Amino acid sequence: MDPSDVATVFVAGASGGTGRATLRLLSSRVPTVRALTSTPSKTDDLRAAGADEVVVDDLLNPTALTDVLSDVDVVLSAVGSNITDVWSRDEYVDGAGTMNLLDAAVDADVEAFVMESAIGVGDEPASPLATAFDTVIQPIQRAKAEAEAAIREVPIRHTILRPGVLTNGPRTDTVSVADPGAKLWGSVSRADVARLMIAAPVTPAAEDRTLEVVSKPSFPNRALDVEWQLPRGGGHKTVSVETPDDIS
Repeated sequence: MDPSDVATVFVAGASGGTGRATLRLLSSRVPTVRALTSTPSKTDDLRAAGADEVVVDDLLNPTALTDVLSDVDVVLSAVGSNITDVWSRDEYVDGAGTMNLLDAAVDADVEAFVMESAIGVGDEPASPLATAFDTVIQPIQRAKAEAEAAIREVPIRHTILRPGVLTNGPRTDTVSVADPGAKLWGSVSRADVARLMIAAPVTPAAEDRTLEVVSKPSFPNRALDVEWQLPRGGGHKTVSVETPDDIS
């Protein structure tokens, strides 16, 4: 996908930390940023964060997702459950919700789908951090794994990112990404994850890949050398976040 071909991006989980960082980065880069929230009262906040349009819907019980995605080029899924959801829910937005979004994206002929997952999802060799994730939030990890598997089975360009411990720190532009099983561990800011999410659809090396992601510590001997790019779809708003065309 050419960086200049991205005209409309749909952000699910837009009111979360990664979602809001994604809106800020996209705002000056693509003509239309469409955000999804299940809470009507968050509409104004999401517009202030960079969304041109806000859709109110529930991914676990969607009403018209295919119509909403009819003119969308890229879907970015930054949805996630809280640890308290482990004891209070039977299904999770990370799993069933993401798969509902995926089905609608395929039906609407969306070109690319990016999912924020987590380190420890999947059957590959895991680091102690990933093992801890699996122990503490096992049902959520299983739900993410089911969504990951569904994404790989459908005919859509995809990237799945598995970040380590998410922080609210600043964007560093210096992250380590590696294939599953590299046993990365550590933390990464939501802003850095957001940068990779919007870059993935226009970065050839990220096509149809699943990648572990951390920032601290770095892993020069395990990390892949990826020439990340950002979309240049003719964004129209001025924001305070500066983003280069080519990033590493």
